[in-house]
Amino acid sequence: MTIVAHTIAEVRQAVSKWRASGKTIGLVPTMGYLHEGHKSLIDQAVRENDCVVVSIFVNPTQFGPGEDLESYPRDFNHDLALCEDAQASLVFHPTPEELYYPDRSTTIHMAVLSEELCGKSRPIHFDGVCLVVAKLFNIVTPDRAYFGQKDAQQLLIIKRMVRDLNFPIDIIGCPIIREADSLAKSSRNTYLSERERAAAVVLSQAIAYGQKLASSGESNPSAITQAMRDILAKEPLADVEYVEIVSQENIKPIVGRINEPILCALAVRIGKTRLIDNFFFNPND
Repeated sequence: MTIVAHTIAEVRQAVSKWRASGKTIGLVPTMGYLHEGHKSLIDQAVRENDCVVVSIFVNPTQFGPGEDLESYPRDFNHDLALCEDAQASLVFHPTPEELYYPDRSTTIHMAVLSEELCGKSRPIHFDGVCLVVAKLFNIVTPDRAYFGQKDAQQLLIIKRMVRDLNFPIDIIGCPIIREADSLAKSSRNTYLSERERAAAVVLSQAIAYGQKLASSGESNPSAITQAMRDILAKEPLADVEYVEIVSQENIKPIVGRINEPILCALAVRIGKTRLIDNFFFNPND
């Protein structure tokens, strides 16, 4: 039976009992409206830990003005059923008032890594992500925390924050889960009309071609990103925000040839919906 906790005190009480029994704890932070991608994170956490906490919280501090905070999809009953099916031990579903003091004055800013890719158009986003994740780490005190590779920049930033702040937590990146036509699963896919949904496949087509070029030995980042842009340009509904190849170390653009582990990422608007996709590549593998 999955425990549902709405307060920090309830979570800490459960964690205290688990710790007293010598159990390991995994954490899967989510914003809810769970799908198979989230379930894959929970499944891995259940395999690797004695107890698993899933947080379901649409975090207001990572949304900028005019973004989709109010319209972000929510369905707690569906989310709880998925967590129960995946055998999560506890679902933490706080209100913003429970998690944030009205006069809070603490922030966490990730320099350098948050300045490229999504950070250019969403300047406060990763500060909000780091703040809420750090709070969850302090509340749950997990041994391991699980994040999807679809949000690749977020994953790299969280890993750096854990290193810099000495959190005793292993950060586990889990593979992107895709639809049958290869579109990366995302809660925001529900915003797409039928025509937009068909058009959105162009993102994964561009990613697959870029990955093929990199794997076949193409080491010129501009050649790869231009080929990907050419594919995206064939779809009239695709409004490209960025297609970039950056270092996994600092998320800065690769200059010259690819000779280190890279992240190739893109962000594209299909209609009003902003979608992202990516692949990691290490030329030394």
